[in-house]
Amino acid sequence: MEFILISGRTMHQGETLHSKCSEDYMKACAICEMNPEDMRALGVKEGDIVKVISEAGEVEVYVKPCEGLDRGIVFIPMGPWANAVVPVGTDSTGMPSFKGIRVRIEKSGGKVLRGDELVMRYAYD
Repeated sequence: MEFILISGRTMHQGETLHSKCSEDYMKACAICEMNPEDMRALGVKEGDIVKVISEAGEVEVYVKPCEGLDRGIVFIPMGPWANAVVPVGTDSTGMPSFKGIRVRIEKSGGKVLRGDELVMRYAYD
């Protein structure tokens, strides 16, 4: 299914920022929040793993319902998981665009990597 990805800071992500290899940081950031109706249409439930694919890359994360998101919009908190699918271009602003990214999401049987594992995967690509 096709979606528009937005990313940003969250309170939980900010609270765990200084312990990026911790389980708490992973629980705060290795997630994709979706409208519950979109989750049903995709055939996933809370805690399932989904693969998020953009022109920049792909990443596996846990899915989490969010009533506040409109259908067709998904949210991944800023961190290594969001960075895996955010295009590197900055349109001369010096900062990538963390909003309005076209992504495809599918149910995955894969594994959600820890932040350090994810960074190492890209370090050697």
